[in-house]
Amino acid sequence: MPSNILDSQIYGSAWGTDEIRAIFDDAPRTQTWLEIIAALALAQAELDIIPKAAAAEIASKANVELLDLNNIRRGYQQTSHSTLGLIRELQRVLSPEAGEWVYFGATVQDITDTWTVLALQRVGEIMYRDLRALEAALLDHAVRHRDTIMPGRTHGQIGLPITFGFKCAVWASEVRRHIQRLKELAPRLYVGQLAGAVGSVSSYGDKGLELQAGFCARLQLKPPDISWDTARDTIAEFGNLAALVSATLAKLGTEIYNLQRPEILEVTEPFEAGRVGSITMPHKRNPEYSEQIVTLARVIRYNAALLTEGMLHEHERDARSWKAEWHVIPETCLCLGKALALTRAMIEGLVVNAERMRQNLDATQGYVLSEAVMLALAQKMGKQTAHQIVYDAAMRGVEQGLTFKQALRAEERIAPHLTESEIDALLDYRAHLGMIPEMVARVVEGKPENNV
Repeated sequence: MPSNILDSQIYGSAWGTDEIRAIFDDAPRTQTWLEIIAALALAQAELDIIPKAAAAEIASKANVELLDLNNIRRGYQQTSHSTLGLIRELQRVLSPEAGEWVYFGATVQDITDTWTVLALQRVGEIMYRDLRALEAALLDHAVRHRDTIMPGRTHGQIGLPITFGFKCAVWASEVRRHIQRLKELAPRLYVGQLAGAVGSVSSYGDKGLELQAGFCARLQLKPPDISWDTARDTIAEFGNLAALVSATLAKLGTEIYNLQRPEILEVTEPFEAGRVGSITMPHKRNPEYSEQIVTLARVIRYNAALLTEGMLHEHERDARSWKAEWHVIPETCLCLGKALALTRAMIEGLVVNAERMRQNLDATQGYVLSEAVMLALAQKMGKQTAHQIVYDAAMRGVEQGLTFKQALRAEERIAPHLTESEIDALLDYRAHLGMIPEMVARVVEGKPENNV
């Protein structure tokens, strides 16, 4: 019975996707380990390190469906060795001759490190796909809402008008940088491991590096320039990239969480009939997407610290460090896969309330455009003086319940410098969007290459 919420049959779907789970569950992980064992045997046979007949038989029987996972579990419990139970179970279905050559000359970290890289390669493909889809959804909003006026907020308060398209283009640009980071990480991360006991590949004599290259080629991985048993920087780099991506997803989730508050209600998450927000308050529509995205991101960001801690190794192997990856990497990838899926669904189905955005701007009664008035006055009396005059007028107007236009007309120091028609022109939201349309266009037109 699962004790971890990620593996719960009841709640696990909120903490990972089936697609990611299919990489890390016992059976698919064991199958990939078997494929690594088969690749090693076939590469060894090519160099006459082991008999070709043995390699062919090992490759033909490297199928998890032929093995008993319970036997592998008992083998681990009896020996406390990570791979000996698997090797013995594979031997059980092999001829005695072939069984003698299983995983010849390699050590446990060769199989586990290589599997980790293959698993992260698959996760990277999913990340790339979902990040590109998220980017596309954000760009679609950026185009459709390039001119949708809304309040821009600083320090939690309305500052100046922006457009919702601008907000989405900022997000799309950030997502695009994560895509670039993933592409840049790939050649450093997708590197195989065949190092032997202390990293010297000594068990294969002068054929060690040639075998290493052939082994990695069969798995479509780059061969390492040097053994990386104790060099975990690329694993930590993946963890920190996951943290960066999750932080962006959480930022989107937090923004949507806040903008769909009933008192703001500028956007709302997709809603499916049957969702229940509260068992005591039937009217509730809780922000299910954004809440869970932020929750998952917190787990990912803290896991990045543990993967970074794993860079500290003693001597030529230190299981205290790399074995922690066995827990952290699957959890991180499950949470990241789910966070990406939720964010895609949230943005693709987002409901944008343009009318409410305008209403919230109008509720400021024009004060949101104080900067424009101040800068117009600054041309005639200097910036500091203009700031003080507009500040005095605004503070007095708020206290007296006046609109901003009324407050400006009541300020005697403004009348000689700005006519009523000039004030009206300054209080037009669209006149103060700055370079938003141009910047949105630059982001929309600047899509990266379609490869990773």
